[in-house]
Amino acid sequence: MTNCKKIAELIFSDVDKSTEYYEELYPARDLPEGARVTRFAPSPTGYLHFGGLYAGFASKLTAETTNGVFMLRIEDTDKKREVEDGVTGIVTGLKAFGVTPDEGVTGFDSEDGKYGPYTQSLRREIYRTFAKKLVEEGKAYPCFCTPEDLEDIRNRQENEDIKGYYGAYAKCRDLSDDEIIEKINAGIPYTVRLRSMGDIQRKIAFDDMIKGKIEMSENVNDVVILKTDGIPTYHFAHAIDDHLMHTTHVVRGDEWIASVPLHIELFRTCGFKPVKYAHIAPIMKEENGGKRKLSKRKDPEANVSFYIEKGYPEASVKEYMLTILNSNFEDWRRANKNEDISKFPFNLKKMSVSGALFDMVKFNDVSKNVVSVMTAEQVYNLVVDWAKDYNKVLYDLFVANSDKAKAILNIDRDNPKPRKDIACWEEVENYVSFFYNELYTPDYTLPENINKEDAIELLTKYKDVYSESDSKEEWFNKIKELCSACGFTPNVKEYKQNPDAFKGHVGDVSTIIRVAMTSRTNTPDLYYIMQILGVGEVMNRIDKAINSYKEA
Repeated sequence: MTNCKKIAELIFSDVDKSTEYYEELYPARDLPEGARVTRFAPSPTGYLHFGGLYAGFASKLTAETTNGVFMLRIEDTDKKREVEDGVTGIVTGLKAFGVTPDEGVTGFDSEDGKYGPYTQSLRREIYRTFAKKLVEEGKAYPCFCTPEDLEDIRNRQENEDIKGYYGAYAKCRDLSDDEIIEKINAGIPYTVRLRSMGDIQRKIAFDDMIKGKIEMSENVNDVVILKTDGIPTYHFAHAIDDHLMHTTHVVRGDEWIASVPLHIELFRTCGFKPVKYAHIAPIMKEENGGKRKLSKRKDPEANVSFYIEKGYPEASVKEYMLTILNSNFEDWRRANKNEDISKFPFNLKKMSVSGALFDMVKFNDVSKNVVSVMTAEQVYNLVVDWAKDYNKVLYDLFVANSDKAKAILNIDRDNPKPRKDIACWEEVENYVSFFYNELYTPDYTLPENINKEDAIELLTKYKDVYSESDSKEEWFNKIKELCSACGFTPNVKEYKQNPDAFKGHVGDVSTIIRVAMTSRTNTPDLYYIMQILGVGEVMNRIDKAINSYKEA
């Protein structure tokens, strides 16, 4: 191929702009020195995986901590695998947990930013312009190999260490101008391939932001950069996009490490400065004494929509991701209990080289901690927002009497050690159910050490002394007074020293009342529960409990 410009004009007769045009259209960003420009660039070929959210969050933090820019780019060149609502699902999942881009795709058919389009299928003209330049410079060429030709090459390479389209196997690499022109004019389909200048004997080294220095063999394959339909491959498109969008750091899965020699060659062949790569190991999960990848097929928690549907708050998901993103986050959190996570000095170099371990039990514990320090107002608003879409009954009850709902959520919330009952909003209905007759199913089962006759006696006497106007101290003193009258002791220590002398202690008396009020033996502060229920409902529930024990 000697007359490269003639071949380029023949292939790209529709291209009417130069690469210089796009360089001017997308000038360097005006950012402070050291600012990092990152991107999350998923394909809309399935749901948003938790690992994708995790990688996107790492990209966002990398930009935020350096006063840079975080973009969302949609890499949709593989139209055959694209799923319906794939883009919407990605945008919704990121937004739900605060991994919102500074620019890029903001929804289906909507974008924001000066470096777009941020959807690859809308950038076809740009890719073809840069591909034309490579052909003009002899750095790329048309390939007319059929699928059968490529299958033959694969079969011939079965026992070879290096496989691909290179060297003697690159049968279209050295076609003459006349052969190329003849085939194009005959309408024979073709791809455009990179003319690799790599050498099998040479090595390439690069510094991975997470894994450190990596040395690999140079790329020697003449990879396809434009498919027969003129659509670019991922390899080519990402190099053009990251250059024109002035990306500085690419955070992605470590399955892409094998492609780094090719990607660096593409950057350099196009005359671009290569980006810095940070390759994330896959998120792992323990199983049967070993570890495996968090799986789309096996693990519902692999799907980001799982967290949306169950109502995990944004703050909880972020908090947990940081515990597995950076090894020093938990120490930082212990020393900075009330600080916003935006103050944490995130560092790519503190990420796990071998793969973070996902633990749903720990995730729930983290979320309970996060929810426990929210105000009742915050919890109420977040629950209502979630319940509007996922729990109509709870939504209607909360909205009908917001003061009651907030009072319920506020019980034990302002304590130095608040209760940790709620991990996600799906759990709220059960948590509040005994406050609402629409949700409440009575169950008067008593602990084994308490008999029904004693419960009847205690509840009957308690009806006579309960007053809604009592202070908490007065309320508890009345419970202690009941103890002596019914054969119980108000002193737990005394009971432990001589258990045979008493039917039980003050805690058992409280449990009888608690079961009558809530059908549970473990609840938030009983005094405030009864205050919210109101004296009428308190008396009603005592009567029902007494009748239940009498009938049993």
